[in-house]
Amino acid sequence: MAATAEQIIATINPDLYYKTSDDKEAAKKELTDFKKLIKTKGFQEAAKTAKAKAEVTHTLVYDSSSETLEPLYFYIFDLMNDIKFPPEKIVDNFSSTPGSGHFAELGQRATIMQQQATKILGDVNTVLRSVLNIVYDLKDFKIRLQHYDSLKSKKKEEQDASVLSLKQIWMDKVDIAKGNSSIKAMALGQAGYQTLIDAFLISQNEKDVDKLDLNDRVKRILKPRIQEFNLWLRESENELRKRYELEKTYLKSQVNSLKLYTRWVKPYLKAAKDLEAKEKPGEGALVKAFNTIILELTLLGKSELNIPDEVEKGTLPKDFAKRKMLRRLKRKYYSCIMIDFVFRGIPQKISQQAHYVFGGRADVNFKAYVLNDDEYKKLKQELEKAEMGDVLELIEGATTVSLGELEEEINSFLEEKSEEEKAGGKDESNPFLALIGKYEGSGTQKKEKGAEKKPGEIVVAPETWIEKNHLRKVAAESVKERIYDMFDIYKKAHGMASFT
Repeated sequence: MAATAEQIIATINPDLYYKTSDDKEAAKKELTDFKKLIKTKGFQEAAKTAKAKAEVTHTLVYDSSSETLEPLYFYIFDLMNDIKFPPEKIVDNFSSTPGSGHFAELGQRATIMQQQATKILGDVNTVLRSVLNIVYDLKDFKIRLQHYDSLKSKKKEEQDASVLSLKQIWMDKVDIAKGNSSIKAMALGQAGYQTLIDAFLISQNEKDVDKLDLNDRVKRILKPRIQEFNLWLRESENELRKRYELEKTYLKSQVNSLKLYTRWVKPYLKAAKDLEAKEKPGEGALVKAFNTIILELTLLGKSELNIPDEVEKGTLPKDFAKRKMLRRLKRKYYSCIMIDFVFRGIPQKISQQAHYVFGGRADVNFKAYVLNDDEYKKLKQELEKAEMGDVLELIEGATTVSLGELEEEINSFLEEKSEEEKAGGKDESNPFLALIGKYEGSGTQKKEKGAEKKPGEIVVAPETWIEKNHLRKVAAESVKERIYDMFDIYKKAHGMASFT
């Protein structure tokens, strides 16, 4: 089970948001042990065990079997916008009982998405195998071309080594087609021709053959073979370079096809994942034969601490409004409101429509936090990591190493060609990043240098004295007031009797 947003916040700033016992000595030990756990087990593992708390928490309970969840949700959603805390949905889960019609309906839709994704992934695998074969062929061609390049070297030893290598290739790939009359077959299998291979390797032209101490029979066989080799040497280089360029062009087209297929498959994978019910083992409200659903929604809204306004109110010293002080304050601070909805209801299908309405009990928790720039970015990063066990990560992460190595090989060939055609522009796109939406809405967007690299871990720098004793405290007092106002507005507007 992935860590919740509250647990992640508690792990980011355990001094403030990790819940400990009331006893001071015990609390100190619990906090120390938790910090050690973060270092030893890692952030995500530690976050799963975190006991979280907030600056302040308000809870309301709304229980109505006849009214639906949507009005409650959207009233609070709009209210967050009205008080300048624009909401962002960070959790959207559901669990329905196997015996419910809702489970069967969404299961059918998920199956359709999975079948479509499987079909396209089959095409992805076919193209991927083709790309692998092309890459290996290009590597072979590149090695062969290095021998031809060495023939033009100014160093005689490099020229001689290249000629010997090419002669070996000619004997193994071309002359071997003659069968029993090939140089190797005659030298190794027929008496009187044992010196044929050595003579062929040492001779550069027909005149060199005449200088060798060989019998006439061997010379008569050797001269035409030397002539054939020299003719092959001239022609094969041109043909090999043409083939090399054609293979690179084909590689580019296959990479574009791979990118296209991965773009096509992403919506189906995402839809299939969104239609998956979240497992909730041991949840007493989910009885298999009942027609029951549990929805979990979380909204997060933030509002930046406006230092000049706070100075005018008198909550911050006047020196904070000076430019010198404002330049020293490198991090912004945010008042954050998190709204957790936990809804238990009975899904009812609307007549003659493929939609459901939900009436039941809703528990809504209003929680207040204060996060600085680093902490907020860390929260966003860890929330993304918490979702990395989904279908997209299984596809990408299962072969991270192999895809990474393949990507380097592909880029080495495509960039080589692009260097020769700088005037024509180049496509530096990475087909594998299309799986995670890198190219959504980008058209022919170019990849910036280093974009293929994964972003580094965000490190939350320690707070300065001013941040801790002024900015955080002011933001905390502000968010406590705002969240109570929001809670009170909803309570009075709806005449809520069951609240805390």
